[in-house]
Amino acid sequence: MRNGVRRLYRKLRRLVACSCFIAILMVGNVYAEGIRINVLANGKTLSATLDDTPAGRMLYEQLPITMQMRNIYGWQMSSYMLQPLPTGKMVANSYKVGDIIYWPYKRTLVILYKQNGERFQRQHIGHIDSGVEVFEGSGDTIVTFVPYSEEVTTP
Repeated sequence: MRNGVRRLYRKLRRLVACSCFIAILMVGNVYAEGIRINVLANGKTLSATLDDTPAGRMLYEQLPITMQMRNIYGWQMSSYMLQPLPTGKMVANSYKVGDIIYWPYKRTLVILYKQNGERFQRQHIGHIDSGVEVFEGSGDTIVTFVPYSEEVTTP
């Protein structure tokens, strides 16, 4: 009887270990610090991280998304979202260059690519890690958000 219980216990341990490994493979782009994505714009591939929040996860589930983003005020790229994102904690502090935010009042996704010191209420969704200067002086731009890959090529 004891040997049978031990064998069953070993099999159960292996099953749990395999299940954990498969779960890690399936999640792939989700990390403790957020969800990695690529942003394609003006022939460049930028790495970004979405917050692991309901809004960030919902945006990730919609990928790939291609949108015409308007260059507004010379410091933000903005586009209307067809499907609203869930809103949670709104902040009204200063932003960081590269922040990806959602403005629920107009159902707008925004990339903040230049600092102007303004403070306004918004939902933080993520951050472009580097290369955000690609939007400076670019005018309206087609931007594509895709799941993270080290081998992404820009259109």
